[in-house]
Amino acid sequence: MELTIADFTEYLKEYEFYLSVERNLSLKSIKAYLSDLNGLHAWYNIHSYEQITKQDLITYLEELNLNNILSDSTIKRKYITIKAFFNYLVQTEKISVSPVATFGKHFKTAKRIPKTLSVTEIERLLNSPQEHMKELYTPFRKIICIRNNAIIELLYVIGIRIGELVSINLEDIDLEENTILIFGKGRKERLLYISSAEVVKKINSWLSLREELNPKSDALFINKYGDRLSIYSIEDIYAKYRDLANISKKSTPHYLRHSFATHLLNNGADLRSVQEILGHTNVSTTQIYTEVSVERKKEVLNKFNARNNLKL
Repeated sequence: MELTIADFTEYLKEYEFYLSVERNLSLKSIKAYLSDLNGLHAWYNIHSYEQITKQDLITYLEELNLNNILSDSTIKRKYITIKAFFNYLVQTEKISVSPVATFGKHFKTAKRIPKTLSVTEIERLLNSPQEHMKELYTPFRKIICIRNNAIIELLYVIGIRIGELVSINLEDIDLEENTILIFGKGRKERLLYISSAEVVKKINSWLSLREELNPKSDALFINKYGDRLSIYSIEDIYAKYRDLANISKKSTPHYLRHSFATHLLNNGADLRSVQEILGHTNVSTTQIYTEVSVERKKEVLNKFNARNNLKL
């Protein structure tokens, strides 16, 4: 069954609906899928190809590799996106066989060590809103600082993504049980436990003042206009206290998630538990944190490395 460019355009619209309704993916994920597929569509238009063939797709992916513009992980993502799209067309009987079914293509993906903050840096960061509070005099500024303090604390204490944080609604948090319902990628739910009584106290402090901003949203964290905070606002808040804490300007809010996972592993948490807490589908995603979990490596090497006891 041949697949034309006209068919590709039509099926792409259906696929967008499928990703949204059937897969229940976030707008950000759908946008990423469509961006990759539209890039392939544009390539076909540039070359004036009317039919989509296996050989054309091989050429497209080889060109991506040869151009040395995109990272290997980006090229791999594009391949996975294309493969998923054609699998969808097979499942919906638009085509009988996927043109990429027998590619067997392997991509070398550079192993990137997660960027983390040390425990000392975390302490400085968590202390910075409280130090900043000493310089504030207006009630409004103090309310904002209390809110920001709760935000920074929550990001680290349960290691959530900033997109997950801004999506939290009041009904999702139970401070009697110290639990919070998180909607992760693909709207997958996971229930997390806030283990620090001090963090719970700070969230309660914010909630006691939240009404002062005249909420227009049921979001846990709102801006000065009463609307839900955006991820960009969270990035700005983090940058402010990062700078006050004299931490590297390269660090982002996601460093807190990386640090959270790494510190759990350093303290003896098992990989499967960390995987569940982070909301990773595959344990291989979580495994990268073992690369920066050095405390247990130190313990093993100090205790068992034969070189330590050699007398030369």
